[in-house]
Amino acid sequence: MSLNLQLKYVETFSFKFLQNAFTFPFHLHTHSFLPFPSLPLTHTHPHPHPRFLPRTTVFSAVTAEQSSAPPVKMVAVAGHGAASPLKPASWEEVMLHTVTYLLSPSFIELQLLRSDFFINNSISSEAKRLKWVDEGYELLVFTDECIVSSGEMSRRLQKELRDADILVIIAVTNKESLEWINNNSKTIENVICLDSSSDLKNRLGGYDVPSGVRGSIFGSFFGTSQSDKAKESYEVVQTVSEAWDRHNSDDIRFCLLVIINAYIRPVPVLNNLRAKGFSTLNCMLRNCGRQVLDCLLDPNCRKALQCLNQCSPVDQVCNYRCIASYESANLEAFSLCVLQKNNCLGLEAEIPEKPCVPPMVKFRGQNLSYEMAEDLFVGWLGSLQWSWRVVAGQNPAYDQFPCQYQLFYRGKAKGSFWYEPVFQVKTLEGQMVWRRRKYRVRRGKVPGTFYFSVLDNGVVSNEFWTIVDVAENLSWGLFHYHGAARVAGQSYTGAVLVSPDGAFPTDRERTKIVAALDKCEIKEWELYNVDNCSCIDPPLGIPEGSSLHTVVQIEDPKQISV
Repeated sequence: MSLNLQLKYVETFSFKFLQNAFTFPFHLHTHSFLPFPSLPLTHTHPHPHPRFLPRTTVFSAVTAEQSSAPPVKMVAVAGHGAASPLKPASWEEVMLHTVTYLLSPSFIELQLLRSDFFINNSISSEAKRLKWVDEGYELLVFTDECIVSSGEMSRRLQKELRDADILVIIAVTNKESLEWINNNSKTIENVICLDSSSDLKNRLGGYDVPSGVRGSIFGSFFGTSQSDKAKESYEVVQTVSEAWDRHNSDDIRFCLLVIINAYIRPVPVLNNLRAKGFSTLNCMLRNCGRQVLDCLLDPNCRKALQCLNQCSPVDQVCNYRCIASYESANLEAFSLCVLQKNNCLGLEAEIPEKPCVPPMVKFRGQNLSYEMAEDLFVGWLGSLQWSWRVVAGQNPAYDQFPCQYQLFYRGKAKGSFWYEPVFQVKTLEGQMVWRRRKYRVRRGKVPGTFYFSVLDNGVVSNEFWTIVDVAENLSWGLFHYHGAARVAGQSYTGAVLVSPDGAFPTDRERTKIVAALDKCEIKEWELYNVDNCSCIDPPLGIPEGSSLHTVVQIEDPKQISV
């Protein structure tokens, strides 16, 4: 292939890649989750094992500046008592925890129908989640019980709908409710129907779209002469539908942000997820032409880019599997040059500040010190071949990967401390492969808090970890983190529950674990279990000359009940 043809190939392929892929998940990590965004419109994603920088946790990223613009008013109506996929939580509970607070006849009765109730909505910690993104977002969640029962709540819902920018309908099938909603939502520009009756219609940007229409079927509905706004509505419904089908709290918030961004006003955290078009391409070819060419001429690296282009922007599992299946030196060099060294995407992401999770303050009756906190991370290493094994994590995109081992140890250099996650990945060819990463760890300002950093697949990720709680006999622990890959425009948060053998602690520990999760504003039903059944020959071991515990005594693992 001549040089001119090579450059033309690079230009054509690279631009196609940019159209879809920056979304590109670069951060591979292992403890857990949160989310990394990708998308035609936006997205999120996290990490646990190899986590492409979250998805997520884009939702948890506090990068949006408060503006003087009028608030974005949203109303959600959920089917009363409707079961959600997040068992045992109902859709009412999920929405209550995920975004705001629930309004039902019994709740209003308890509030004695106070006229200032809807203004002073300082209900619970869960109400903060959507406002972590922007203080100007307001969402009221009703159940359709208020429609059936009529009365004050029905009139309140009717009033709120008159001022709503967005209406979200969830799991509503009652015939009376359907008729009432159709009659009272005609003036709302944006209506999205999820898991509800087909008698309800989506409406985005003023375009009516039949419920349940997805993918190519949805495209044929608009036809080839669709306007730009119709095309946008198609992309929004497709993105929202795919994200919603992932059935997790992060993606529920993501669905709302996508609609706000498309039809109300720009959502800053989503701007970071878009490619910059020809300016990005020019930066790539000007500064990284050799790395781009090497990647495209390398079968594995080229397959990785092609694979990423085929992934749905909201499918972080797909994105990660592309990277994990086709890891190569050329792919790392491509990412290192395009993103880390030259920031061709022009992105900036900061480590989220919320939620604010306090570290544990005492262990075995003593005030937690830095040395003690490091020993808790080191955990069972010495008695076992690993520090901890991950039982479950919050992030749906990464916590489903099997066999997550954590290795924490003190390095040979004075004051050095390291974290190496080891985990399995199922490649696109169906093979199970082991992956391993290495993080430098520094102490935070308060004992029990730490700063992590890693160069992963060519991109630097920085994280802030908190030891939330650890059982006195080390039968379990809960670690929370906030993180960001600055040049990839990704921020995320997450948490992992760990134990010596990867099994859930005993029922008598459940109350303590739930209390620890509450500190992270995480519900037990948000956790995703890790498959620890077939973990054969993990590549464990730590460098020669490393050291382990200094002050915490570790019992024989056979003597504890987990």
